[in-house]
Amino acid sequence: MTRSRLGRRDALRLGGLSAMGAFLAACGVEGKGKPQASMAPDAVAKFWANKTQNGKLNFAGWPLYMDPKKPELKKFTQKTGIQVTYDEVIQEMAPWFAKVQPQLSAGQSIGYDCMVITNSSQFGQFRDSGFLAPLDHAKLPNYAANAAKSYASSSYDPGNVFSIPYASGITGIAYDPAKVKDPITKLSDLWNPKYKGKVGMFRDLQELGNFGLLAAGIDPAKSTEADWQKAAAELKKQKDAGIVRNYYDQSYVDALGKGEVWITMAWSGDVFQKNVSDGTNFKFVIPEDGATIWTDNMAIPVTAENPVDAIMLMDFLYELENATTLAEYINYVCPVPAAQAQMRKHAAALTGEDKAYLLSVAESPLVFPGEAEYDRLHYYVDFNTAEEKKDFERVFQPIVLG
Repeated sequence: MTRSRLGRRDALRLGGLSAMGAFLAACGVEGKGKPQASMAPDAVAKFWANKTQNGKLNFAGWPLYMDPKKPELKKFTQKTGIQVTYDEVIQEMAPWFAKVQPQLSAGQSIGYDCMVITNSSQFGQFRDSGFLAPLDHAKLPNYAANAAKSYASSSYDPGNVFSIPYASGITGIAYDPAKVKDPITKLSDLWNPKYKGKVGMFRDLQELGNFGLLAAGIDPAKSTEADWQKAAAELKKQKDAGIVRNYYDQSYVDALGKGEVWITMAWSGDVFQKNVSDGTNFKFVIPEDGATIWTDNMAIPVTAENPVDAIMLMDFLYELENATTLAEYINYVCPVPAAQAQMRKHAAALTGEDKAYLLSVAESPLVFPGEAEYDRLHYYVDFNTAEEKKDFERVFQPIVLG
């Protein structure tokens, strides 16, 4: 079983657009649909009335986010007869929103019936512009039975009105124990003068801002512009002291591998896959004072031509076996807790390196966090208006560019 280190977040680099550029690009493209601050009580019934299964669907996904052989999609077709076209067309959220927004605003199909979108600022743009179909949860029995209950209380889509998770990831701290001898337990370790010039931070503004807020003792979900200013001040102190070597996109993992940085903000799946593929021993920590959880979500565009087929696939991926095999490939946080035991069963039927690998995935808190880990995780700041998003950018942009 040969595993590549490349993961979903490598799309930032492979697509030639940094996370910083993606965030800034989004600021020039605002949703022009009807604002959707609240949904009418009969919205679900109205949307799904007279919708029928058509035997086909188009799925917009990310590069490196599904086994190239697409075993789950083949099983779905065998079970339902529905043909699935899976395209790796999403490189990052801002350009994706910019691409499909004109069609959605005009009430036209974007050519896809299901898409995987991150709980970034663009999720709010999709949601508030009325571009996402309300989900009929009567059609999602596997999701109801198998999903971790914490996802229903997300700040960006409470109650999963418009989306259900595909996979999640954690933004925490990675370090090289060969160079960092002291235990890394808190966000303040990223501010430690002992690691001057050897600390990596993210240049993605939402990621960086969240860590600044958490380091200042502020819950991102409840933060105000005054709180953003406090967080930016903490980040500026770190920068002015020469502690930060660079503000990275996906390339941070290479900098860690080369020893350019010893301790860095990191994405959980990257660290897991780096250790598996390269034999490194990098450690990943969810700080005691908090870290970020991000979720990539399956959603149906309101103009989808095959929404019944799409929601059937969404629920199919929550069948235990399918959720398990997806997690075995993706190596990010699996939204189905029972997949851990199922993965152990798969490992028991294997031998040698294959067995060891699968057990390492099953036992990893980066793939199956426990309640203690979940309790320390926070979502991104959720902007109520486009102006709030621009204000946030104005506060944190100088840290990266100044």
